[in-house]
Amino acid sequence: MRNLKFKQFREQLKSTSRFFLGSNKVMQVALGRSDSDEIRTGLHKVSKLLRGDAGLCVTNMSKEEAQRIFNEYEDYDFARTGSIATETVELKEGPLDQFTHEMEPFLRKQGMPVRLNKGVVELVGDFVVCEEGKPISPESSRILRLMDMKMATFKLNLICRWSPEDFELYQEGLEGSDIESA
Repeated sequence: MRNLKFKQFREQLKSTSRFFLGSNKVMQVALGRSDSDEIRTGLHKVSKLLRGDAGLCVTNMSKEEAQRIFNEYEDYDFARTGSIATETVELKEGPLDQFTHEMEPFLRKQGMPVRLNKGVVELVGDFVVCEEGKPISPESSRILRLMDMKMATFKLNLICRWSPEDFELYQEGLEGSDIESA
């Protein structure tokens, strides 16, 4: 999770909401793992969904307002090593005016076929930084950052909603039958 991006989102909702992140097992026990040990009716259904990068958002916003804020929030950032490239980035042979002459040794270390030509960094041959659909290497990640190309999207997804009156599952593909039968 992108800590800075999440902090910005949390700060935006500071007056209306509180986020709980941490050990999923501890939060599951706190909410109740089954209907016999849950704190409030239906909370064990939320507990069963606390897996992976999940947390709780407790808010006094209306259902519609919370959905709107979560659905609208999207922030772009630089791709990290291992993330999947969203587009193919290919540099053509020739001068790279965006880089200063001091950057030439660093670019060469990143695997780029470059040389200095009268103080200008020049690409000796065509170079593919990353290919769409393939994982980004550490070197490609550094080059994309230098080129100011943001390929990662930070977005928070609502999985479910619980209130004393009802429980609503938002994401398809989760074991809804396991939740309902518990």
